[in-house]
Order: sequence, then C-alpha cells, then structure tokens
Amino acid sequence: MDETDRSDIVAARSGNEAAFARLVGRHQPAVAGILWRFTREPARLEELVQDVFVEAYFGLDGYRGEAPLERWLARIATRIGYRFWKKRGRQAPAPLDGFDPVAPADDLDPAAAGALVHALLSRLPPAERLVLTLMYFDGCSIADIAGRMGWSRAMVKMRAYRARRRLKEIAGKERLVEKTGWTS
Repeated sequence: MDETDRSDIVAARSGNEAAFARLVGRHQPAVAGILWRFTREPARLEELVQDVFVEAYFGLDGYRGEAPLERWLARIATRIGYRFWKKRGRQAPAPLDGFDPVAPADDLDPAAAGALVHALLSRLPPAERLVLTLMYFDGCSIADIAGRMGWSRAMVKMRAYRARRRLKEIAGKERLVEKTGWTS
C-alpha cells in the first residue's frame, strides 16, 4: 500500500476529516471511472461516487491494508454500481435509434458505437451485464470478478456464458446479426 494512503487511513480512522478528504481527492477519479460504466448521467454518477466514499468511510476500520486501497475502493464501487442497476430493475432499455448497421466500421462514430453497446447491454439482467462489463471494459479475469463480487468462479463463468448467449439473442431480435455479421 502507498505510504501516503497508509498515513491518511490511520489519521482518518482517528477522526481526521482532512485525511479522509485527501484520500477522496486522490481516488475519486478512479472511482468515477469505474462508476461511469454504470451510468452516463453526471448527477447520478456524482451520487454513486459519494455513496462509495460514504461506505468506505464507515468501513475503513474493516480495511486490512493487505491490498492497495484502489482495489478495495474498486470492489466497493462495483458493488454500489451493481446495486444501482438492481434498484433500477428492468426499465425501458435505451433506444438503438440512429444506428446504421450497414455503415462501414470506419464511418462509425466512437460515441455512437459506445451508445449502441450501452443500449444493448442495458437489455441484460444486472448480474449478466456486470460480468460482461467487467470482463470486456475493465479487463477483469474470472477470478477478479469473483473476488470483487464475492461470487464463485463457476457462477461468474455461468453468468458470462448466459450473458453472451442472451446478448446474441437480443442483437438477433434487433436484426443486427444479419445486417452486420456480428456472431459473438
């Protein structure tokens, strides 16, 4: 663990608010980056980041310091984001409007591609969406995901398999498979 983090953690555990504020200042961008995967709404993102640091503050005595603070905060952020998705339930999925599946890939606007992926993933149940997000956007291994969520590796593998299968079905229903040739 970083020595600066260590000293600020010790001070924050003793009630030093400035020390905790320094921890927040150092780690807030990374936490916000994780939570950006869960919401694209700036106000909601800010609330989720605050929730992470509130939970971290109250759980600071339980932090053992065996792993870097970033990893502990990433675990909290992932769980907060997952709970956010679960609370929202199955709302109306984001629209796929404006996507031209026959346009050459070179012409695809990165923002539009990101919106399309986000819209497709929004159609998955939260657990399946989380597994694919962590695997493909954050580059987490099966073991990493299992550790972050407290799930078994077998459960993560099963959810990844189901998510890929369901995403393929969703894309098929949207007729993206036939138009783009996307198969997995």
